[in-house]
Amino acid sequence: MELLKSIDPGKLPSHVAIIMDGNGRWAKRQGRNRAFGHHKGVDAVRTVAETAAELGIQYLTLYTFSTENWNRPKEEVDALMHLFVETIEKEIPTLNKNNIRLNAIGDINGLPELNREKLVSTIKQTQNNDRMVLTLALNYSGRWEMVDAIRKMLHDQKKGLLNPEDVNEKTIASYLNTAHMPEPELVIRTSGEQRISNFLLWQIAYSELYFTPVLWPDFGKDDFYEAIIEYQRRERRFGLTEEQIKNWRTETE
Repeated sequence: MELLKSIDPGKLPSHVAIIMDGNGRWAKRQGRNRAFGHHKGVDAVRTVAETAAELGIQYLTLYTFSTENWNRPKEEVDALMHLFVETIEKEIPTLNKNNIRLNAIGDINGLPELNREKLVSTIKQTQNNDRMVLTLALNYSGRWEMVDAIRKMLHDQKKGLLNPEDVNEKTIASYLNTAHMPEPELVIRTSGEQRISNFLLWQIAYSELYFTPVLWPDFGKDDFYEAIIEYQRRERRFGLTEEQIKNWRTETE
């Protein structure tokens, strides 16, 4: 509660993205297999999603399964796919209770058929919720997204819908999976690793990065609050000098 009092509701990021890392290490410390860690990670997803919605965060994006994750041991991938199917329907009442709309980015067509069907069904059943958008990055990577965007642009050019001379940053952003949402102001990574791991490479050009040693299954409300508090302590400059930021604030007050 004390941490919550330290958060300025007027300076919340509208979009928070999280690289959920550490499920396997958490399980190993418990003497269990990696699948057990992924199961516990679901509890953290529920806690963080509800906390973000309660705070007033409008968009929460979770790096759920990367294109590189297919290279993990088959038994772990199979366990993850089974967990996804098991979890996605069970969470529908929680999503609706908290007025959270589910969304997904990534190569959804590359998912197993049952996973894809459950995902599409849950998205439809929460489509009218408007408190927060919870986006799962599934079979996703930043480089895949850029290649996908370029392909779409080339197809539109071939159809005469896009001229090379008209291409700018705004154009490229409109072809990305995230075209319908703002870029994340804050990116959180758990487990102590300090890298981006091919996540939202275009979108996080000016995001604040927050790294915590807490393993994902242990990441709770207070940990999320601490990340928001740290974000609010920082001065976002977007390439400007401190003096320019001060002058801009003076002009807008």
